[in-house]
Amino acid sequence: MTSVLTRPARPAPAAPSTSRHERGFWTVAAAFAVSLAFTVVPTPLWAIYQRHDGYSTIDVTVAFAAYAFGVIVSLFLAGHLSDLWGRRRILLPAILLEAAAAALFLTSTSLGVVVAARVLSGLGVGMLTATATAHLSELHAAARPSAGRARADLVATVANLGGFAAGPLLAGLLAQFGPAPLRTSYAVFLVLLLAAAAVVARVPETVSVAPRPRRYRPQRISPRYLAAGGGAFAALSVLGLFTSLAPAFVAGTLHHPSRALAGLVAAMVFASGAATQILLRREPVRRQVAGGVALMAAGLLTLTTGVWAASLPVFLLGGAVAGGGAGALLKGAVSTVVDLASAATRGEALAAVFLGGYLGLAVPVLGLGVATQFLPARVALLGFAAVTVLVTALAGHRLLRR
Repeated sequence: MTSVLTRPARPAPAAPSTSRHERGFWTVAAAFAVSLAFTVVPTPLWAIYQRHDGYSTIDVTVAFAAYAFGVIVSLFLAGHLSDLWGRRRILLPAILLEAAAAALFLTSTSLGVVVAARVLSGLGVGMLTATATAHLSELHAAARPSAGRARADLVATVANLGGFAAGPLLAGLLAQFGPAPLRTSYAVFLVLLLAAAAVVARVPETVSVAPRPRRYRPQRISPRYLAAGGGAFAALSVLGLFTSLAPAFVAGTLHHPSRALAGLVAAMVFASGAATQILLRREPVRRQVAGGVALMAAGLLTLTTGVWAASLPVFLLGGAVAGGGAGALLKGAVSTVVDLASAATRGEALAAVFLGGYLGLAVPVLGLGVATQFLPARVALLGFAAVTVLVTALAGHRLLRR
């Protein structure tokens, strides 16, 4: 089925440095971080859903996979549309979809409602991720035309992982010390998301849309970006582990049921990824990729050792190291694509990379969730680590050859 859209957008002519574009840059970064933080709010709450509503491990895995399914569908069908319609016209409805998901979470804790809310959240993120990354790059260029792109790349990737870090930390603290643990976090983020939508509506547009129509087409997957998509797949598979099943490992296998701790574990992994991106920001892309591959392999080995030894400190150390590697590899993959893509196809190119990433977020974790139904958790995690290290090495090798 086809519909009529506009022709691919051309970047708007570079404007002089303005405070309006600078404010818009930080506004989009904040909205990006808030939206991604919301998507991982359920991370420390899954154990409560299991205890109070009878969710099984498979139920948690399905709810997590529903989010990833929404992201993948949205990236494939709409992740590239900001190149056609403009950045702001995609950002605003994407944030409002996140707000709708937050409102839906507040209505019920039943599995069906939670799955529906997760799908809505995924649809919003699929529209948001590539669009916000491209918009940040263009707002930065308009505000500081003589500056390089490094600052925009860094802010985009730190907003991404920083948002993922803040979400479970805040949700875990609210669940541990606040009222109504399955309601409060969603109410807080509903307010934040509506505020983000209000300010994004005033951000400058950076794409000029040609008036001539053309037929709609879904996302194209260019072979040029397969290596970067593989790197994103490997990186997000590790991050997916910590937003889905890791709290269950901490509460069950490691015998630490604290809600705040569950949120802190996930936050620590994402914060480690953001910190690594900051530390490596001046390094060449090849060193970022090589460092990411090495850190992910070492971290997954340490993480698995921590689970087998039932040692929380070793588990946390492995998570921090693996998270750092995932951050470096993801930044290297995104920077590679921004270097390769033209301005008129930047949103589509980034959407292709994040499509690979969110496949990594869903498929390995879904396999791990199924494996835990037939194997001891420690054995299933060992298999997950081995496969992820192999995929990481292959993706890293391809990226380093570019």
